[in-house]
Parts: sequence; structure tokens; C-alpha cells
Amino acid sequence: MNRRHSEASQRFAERRRREDEAPRLHTEFPKLESLRLEIEERRSGSPVGEAGYIRRIMVDNAPALFVLPCGDPSCKDGGHEITDGLLRALRAGQGRFETEDPCRGQIGSSECQRVLHCIAIATYRP
Repeated sequence: MNRRHSEASQRFAERRRREDEAPRLHTEFPKLESLRLEIEERRSGSPVGEAGYIRRIMVDNAPALFVLPCGDPSCKDGGHEITDGLLRALRAGQGRFETEDPCRGQIGSSECQRVLHCIAIATYRP
């Protein structure tokens, strides 16, 4: 249990370091007013999502970095890096866009089978 806690602490510290070093959304996209992510995770090949939530991004102080953990607590070294797709769509001024990302972690000796689907809704100042 202590080892698992230590690994989680290290992952959290690494994520925090990356967030602190990343440029800020308001600097990269001065006209971006709001950003909402509708997140859904499912097992690969399954048409039905297993977990979903909405994440409202605080544009004024949020990092321009979008790394989300895998929703399976048994997954080791997994997660979803959706930064490139989101930043590309924001640079294009898109108001609604979607992206998917498979988890690259491991569950036991097998690959994690979870896929993250994200619908992003952005509004911009004139």
C-alpha cells in the first residue's frame, strides 16, 4: 500500500511540475473566453461510455496542458494526453471539436483498453 501511495505521489508531483512549466491558456489564446470539456471514457470496442463528467477550465489561470488520468484504478502508467489536439483546434478558432485518445497504460500484463472521448466547447471574445 505504501509503495502504491508513493507512486501516486510521484505521478501527481510530475503532473504538477508540467502544469507549472506550461504556458497559460490566457497568454496563448487571449480571445479565449471559456472552455468546457465533456469527458467520457469507455472500453475499446464498446459503444457505451462507462464514466463521464464535465470539466470547466478556468481560462485565466489554467495551463495550456491537458493530461487526464485513466479512469481505471488498476491501470499503471496510463492516462490521456490530449493537449496537441485541443491546442490545434483552439488555434484554428473552433468553437466545438472532438478528440479521442487510447490509454497507453498496463493492467497486469495486458494493455489498458480504455479510450477517452472528449468534446470541447470554446467561446471567444470578439
